[in-house]
Amino acid sequence: MDFFSLINFKEIATASMVLFAVIDIIGSIPIIINLRQKVGHIESEKASIVALLIMIVFLFIGDQILSLIGIDVYSFAVAGSILIFFIAIEMILGITLYKDDEPETASIVPIAFPLIAGAGTMTTLMSMRAAYADINIIIAIIINVALVYVVLKLSGKIGAWLGKGGIGIIRKIFGIILMAIAVKLFTGNIQHLFD
Repeated sequence: MDFFSLINFKEIATASMVLFAVIDIIGSIPIIINLRQKVGHIESEKASIVALLIMIVFLFIGDQILSLIGIDVYSFAVAGSILIFFIAIEMILGITLYKDDEPETASIVPIAFPLIAGAGTMTTLMSMRAAYADINIIIAIIINVALVYVVLKLSGKIGAWLGKGGIGIIRKIFGIILMAIAVKLFTGNIQHLFD
């Protein structure tokens, strides 16, 4: 089968929205602004490229990691959907169920990982593999990394333009979308565990 015949714009749009919500780069603007104030400069290009590489590599070797520890992709997808559901609850209710320590420096480590390509993003990528074609997920990753790059470059202006209220509204909207997708991901994979 031709690789490009697997391109599905509906899958790309859905996967892009899921990743956008999970990465939550808009919600991370206050952290990015704080980091910029602390260290003076954020390497947007380097952070974006490293995050892109981490996500694509994990997308393809995630299966091998899972098989090594004896977990199938459907079990991982169900676990991932539960994690995504809790991320959505955080976004909608404005509460913090789990939060990593705020990074001290604006190098590749805190920005690319775990801020962009963190545990939630990795789990989401593996969960989506059970539902979408790889090519569509890769395109969604590239779209999101491009958005991340723009936000990193313009974080100060975007933060001032949206304001705290605007960022809060966007997080709530994407939280609801994310919750609906988590439910769909759960129901689509749970039946495979009982086959």
